[in-house]
Amino acid sequence: MTHGDTRGHTITVEQSDRHIRVVHAGRVLAETDRALVLHETGCPARYYIPEADVRMDLLTASDTHTYCPFKGTASYWSLPEATDLVWSYPDPKPDVAAIRNHLCFYEVEVS
Repeated sequence: MTHGDTRGHTITVEQSDRHIRVVHAGRVLAETDRALVLHETGCPARYYIPEADVRMDLLTASDTHTYCPFKGTASYWSLPEATDLVWSYPDPKPDVAAIRNHLCFYEVEVS
């Protein structure tokens, strides 16, 4: 699905056909064949991984929150050695509702 606004900002969310693996310091933090890929004007493609495919037991909720006018308010998680490594939109804007219950990492391997 593609969504835009009058300023030419476009966000597309679609099912990825790629295998996504997140490894940090030798530990697998997430692995999935069910990721969503989000393309947003001016930003790199981001893979959103279903929460069920993320090792939430290794992550600690952060106090960090950021706001995107197109996606909503993001919450972050950290590792002891990597602050705010992962984020999600617990209550995303309606146009990107598909990313609810999905997490996004800064570091991913795509195959």
